Amino acid sequence: MAADQLTVKIGHVAAVSGPLSYFGKDNENGARMAIDELNSRNITIGGKKAKFVLLAEDDAGEPRLATVVAQKLVDAKVNAVIGHETSGTSIPASKIYHDAGIPEISAATTSPKYTEQGFNTTFRVVVNDKQLGRTLGRYAVKDMKAKRVALIDDRTAYGQGIAAEFVKGLQEAGGAIVTKEYTDDKKTEFGAILTKVRASNPDLIFFGGMSAVAGPMLHQMKALGMGKLRFIGGDGICSDEIATLSQGAMSDGQVVCAEAGGIEDSAKAGLEKFNANYKKRFGIDVQIYAPYVYDSIMTIVEAMVKAGSAEPAKYLPVLAQIRHSGLTGLIAFDQRGDIRDGTLTLYTFKNGHRTRIAVTK
Repeated sequence: MAADQLTVKIGHVAAVSGPLSYFGKDNENGARMAIDELNSRNITIGGKKAKFVLLAEDDAGEPRLATVVAQKLVDAKVNAVIGHETSGTSIPASKIYHDAGIPEISAATTSPKYTEQGFNTTFRVVVNDKQLGRTLGRYAVKDMKAKRVALIDDRTAYGQGIAAEFVKGLQEAGGAIVTKEYTDDKKTEFGAILTKVRASNPDLIFFGGMSAVAGPMLHQMKALGMGKLRFIGGDGICSDEIATLSQGAMSDGQVVCAEAGGIEDSAKAGLEKFNANYKKRFGIDVQIYAPYVYDSIMTIVEAMVKAGSAEPAKYLPVLAQIRHSGLTGLIAFDQRGDIRDGTLTLYTFKNGHRTRIAVTK
């Protein structure tokens, strides 16, 4: 019987250590749920019973480490890769997978550069920063009535990219940037830049970066008498972790963020069931992208089944044309590997918990 069994190795990479570990562990948990479910289904690929194995790696959110673990997965002859978690890690790793001919789906990378490299192995199941950033820019003016905006970014590929797109959307809607300040993704002290921001008298702060920086920044804003100043950002700050990291300094409705995906009301029941199963298994709530990681793996496996092969060269053309009905909606890719007709979800926070405002396109 062993000859009739096929071992399918799925690589997953995220930052499961370091300041972004709360996101990375969430992603990896989503991958584990998908692998376990697939193994319970007795799936056959090309007439052979498939056994799915997860090879989980940690890149700590560091670009150099990302290339090291990418090569490790290539050497292990994985059949597919889900990841990486950030734009700064996914972009350098994607060339290694492309050179090896291994398909990669990211469930969290939003920089347009990721799919603009021309690699036919590179896909994502969430919208990119062009859509997300510009939507936030327009929302800041039209819905939050902000005209004067202070911009802060963390100089990462993600932070700079989403900030640039936010500015385009803001200016299209008639808003203006009154000051631009910069930090980095390791900083914990923001007194100097916040003092400059306060002097510019903005209606709103836009932050391009992650909760690990935004949370302490909100805490220091309150200490500087800026606790009522509204704060907006992308998916990097869009989990309950920001409330924890702000040490209670974040007020209800102060922060608005966007998740680079979203489901219409008709799909809520399936996602709620996933969330309940996730909490039962891991004892914590979903952060953001676990369902998208789950869907990424299911999409890859559907392509393998349809192609009758887990060999990357054979199922890759099928993956490029796939239409997979996932937890997070229909997954289909355009010629670059971007999600077609993707959605995003706007949130604020109440009592330290994320609260949905709207799903939009």
